[in-house]
Amino acid sequence: MEKTFNPNDAETRIYQAWEDSGAFQPKDDDNAEAFSIVIPPPNVTGRLHIGHALNNTLQDVLVRYKRMLGCSVLWQPGTDHAGIATQMVVERQLAAEGNISRADMGRDAFIERVWEWKEESGGAIMQQLRRLGATCDWSRERFTLDEGLSKAVLKVFVELHQQGLIYRDKRLVNWDPHFQTAISDLEVENRETQGHFWHFAYPLADGSGELVVATTRPETVLGDSAVAVHPDDERYQHLIGKMIRLPIADVEIPIVADEHADPEQGTGCVKITPAHDFNDFEVGKRNDLPKVNILDRQARLLSEDDGTGGFDRIPAEWRGMDRFEARKALVAKMEELGLLREVEDKTIQQPYGDRSGVVIEPWLTDQWYVNAGELARDAIAAVEDGRTTFHPKTWEKTYFEWMRNIQPWCISRQLWWGHRVPAWYGPLSNSDGYADSVNHHAKFFVGLDEADVLRQASDYYGSDVEVAFGENSLGVGSTDASGRDVLQKAVLSQDPDVLDTWFSSALWPFSTLGWPDDTPEMVERYYPTSVLITAFDIIFFWVARMMMQGLHFMKVAPFKDVYIHALVRDENGQKMSKSKGNVIDPLELIDEYGADAVRFTLAAQAGQGRDIRMSKERVEGYRNFGTKLWNAARFCEMNECVVPDGYDPKSVTQTVNKWILSEAAQAVEAINAGLDTYRFNDAAAAAYRFVWNVFCDWHLEFAKPLFNGEDEAAKAETRATTAFVLDQALKMLHPFMPFVTEELWQQTGTRDTQLIIADWPQLDGLQNVDATAEMDWLINLVTDIRRLRAEMNIPAGAKLSLVAVGADAEVADRLARHDALIQRMARLASIETADTVPPASAQTVLGTTTLALPLEGVIDFGAEKDRLAKEVAKLDGEIGRLEKKLGNERFVANAPAEVVAEQREKLTDYAGQKAKMAEALARLEAM
Repeated sequence: MEKTFNPNDAETRIYQAWEDSGAFQPKDDDNAEAFSIVIPPPNVTGRLHIGHALNNTLQDVLVRYKRMLGCSVLWQPGTDHAGIATQMVVERQLAAEGNISRADMGRDAFIERVWEWKEESGGAIMQQLRRLGATCDWSRERFTLDEGLSKAVLKVFVELHQQGLIYRDKRLVNWDPHFQTAISDLEVENRETQGHFWHFAYPLADGSGELVVATTRPETVLGDSAVAVHPDDERYQHLIGKMIRLPIADVEIPIVADEHADPEQGTGCVKITPAHDFNDFEVGKRNDLPKVNILDRQARLLSEDDGTGGFDRIPAEWRGMDRFEARKALVAKMEELGLLREVEDKTIQQPYGDRSGVVIEPWLTDQWYVNAGELARDAIAAVEDGRTTFHPKTWEKTYFEWMRNIQPWCISRQLWWGHRVPAWYGPLSNSDGYADSVNHHAKFFVGLDEADVLRQASDYYGSDVEVAFGENSLGVGSTDASGRDVLQKAVLSQDPDVLDTWFSSALWPFSTLGWPDDTPEMVERYYPTSVLITAFDIIFFWVARMMMQGLHFMKVAPFKDVYIHALVRDENGQKMSKSKGNVIDPLELIDEYGADAVRFTLAAQAGQGRDIRMSKERVEGYRNFGTKLWNAARFCEMNECVVPDGYDPKSVTQTVNKWILSEAAQAVEAINAGLDTYRFNDAAAAAYRFVWNVFCDWHLEFAKPLFNGEDEAAKAETRATTAFVLDQALKMLHPFMPFVTEELWQQTGTRDTQLIIADWPQLDGLQNVDATAEMDWLINLVTDIRRLRAEMNIPAGAKLSLVAVGADAEVADRLARHDALIQRMARLASIETADTVPPASAQTVLGTTTLALPLEGVIDFGAEKDRLAKEVAKLDGEIGRLEKKLGNERFVANAPAEVVAEQREKLTDYAGQKAKMAEALARLEAM
């Protein structure tokens, strides 16, 4: 074996061998238990970040564990087309090249360009996941715009529309004026911004007074439909139902009673703008108020009449003005009219598009919606009755809060890249054959294809009207003798919008298996999936929508368990961000320390409900763990440890061998328990403890005398047992550290198979209570003596005598049987028993036995007392300083939380050190 493991040389070679062998594909065995999991599809534009690394590490740990248990494992990979993100990348690329815009290119040419980019550059994250060691079945990789997935999207849209669960409606959406599309709440980033509260006076229409309202968005005054006051606010009871004259627009609007108005805020009067505020939209519905729009697609004041009444309210010289210029103009005009009462500085939460970086505008548009409230019912019930379980269970509360207050889901986006809405528009036609409005989007047809739509349109328009498909003209007609429009030709044009990317990803657990095509071997075998591992921020946007669609179309919830992992923060507990400069790149960590170290760090800290603190030091520490394992394997090789044919671990006779087999069995049991309950940190800790603390630190030390002894039977048994246990250790660690374990597996024996598909350890029946008790006693004895030597500052080369006082027959027997081992490991010259403690001895108690180390002539008692006293005094000073600091309320309140936590940790550490020093000093004082 080489002296060290070089991950940069080995990882690519090992991964390729796995993939070439077909190890990632499901086992072709109908009797094997199915285990399936779908990757949360990363954006095709994505690059591996630390959150991806955590998510996919945990998935891979489970996948490798289940594969070794003999399950038929399907880990379904793929990427999301990421509509707005991908379109933005290509548009920026076009701009950088100095090419024409997408509008100039036209839809077909632009989409062709996006596909070219996707084939050349998209999906790089899939290669990066391979570097992490992810063992997805890459032969089944899917893309949300694949032909098969597109077929599933089409079927779902059409069927939901036929069932009345998809409909078209005019509602408020988050509108991105830069991309000119609706976006989801997830794509809105609320930023704390320094703004203003402008207080305006609205005169009562009868001239009897005024009401003062406050707003952070003065430009929306022109779209006001009412002023609201609380129904119980006695100040305004007499005004409810009266009219206000809206300044500048010079129209009358009512005063309405609504609980949205808070009597404790400002004057208690609130302007209501249903077309430009989500809360106001709901107030408008409750009070039957008109939705008056004043903005166009680019968030400018209207320059053309849109039929809502807002155009007529806008002064002619303001039409087409940018919203923020309009804000200045309106404030100036209100001040000129004497209606500006106050300008208040105010910190506000302002919504920005996370990709465009512009302020998002609530905007009234015609969009396609899903009746999410109806679909949510069974999705709520499935979690309530345990068909699907969240881990940690506390996330169910979040899920229920969102689902029980769910709003209609806007699924249309004004983009070109994505699944196009399968709806075609034509002119409205009366039953007598006359057109109500030629060239107006008045009638739509939803179908699986143009033939389906053509059948519907022919039925609607009648045989005397020609129906054709086109992009521009929607109706061709003439007039009859009475001047009425007669429809001769209906030209249908497809809706230009595409669907929200969450619509297609909501179908991911079953569309990736081939649905709606007849693929029973996949759907019946691997749906529902076993578990979903994802982040908390998409519980509503993805998890909930998969639940709704899976239950509606498959009649079964898409996964049995949902594991929600925590955030990865920096070493001080702060959220990572580019602005803070604390972002940790997992690819850089892999380059420096290897994938195994990165994976183990993430898994070892993945405690349920607890954020992960990531640092290079932690990764380096687990890299050292891999080195420790490698060195242990080299030691075994040098001592000719091999598992002979016919080796039976249940037949060993040596106590040390019974003990290490028992410890291995307990470790496997603990790892199983951790992984079966998604307690990855517990499983990783059990593997770490066994390999480093038990096998490397103790067993190999215990085995050395047997390796070098003259008892050939004991030597052979110990060599075989050590090799067998090393094999079990490699298996236990493989899900967490796959590369170094696979390399060692291949180098430490003649193998029938790769470790990735080897059997998981089955060590039932090897637990041995007696051997464990004896070896634990031995470990505690050596540990206590080593501690005493350190605390008393005994020179490392000094060999002492150990006197066991009050040892019973069992202890005396153990001391005699392990005499040579104890002497070597505790650096002793002799071991004896006695009834009394020798003078000038350092003492500790193990069970009912007092262990004494005579120190006369070994250390300078006076000098050692002085040293310890100085150490205690120094620690007293540090403790006093920290206590004073942490007792300062201003420091605790103003210092960063991570600094306060660090100071408290130091205080605890110093207190522990002082206790040990004081104990050692007390021993010397008693001598």
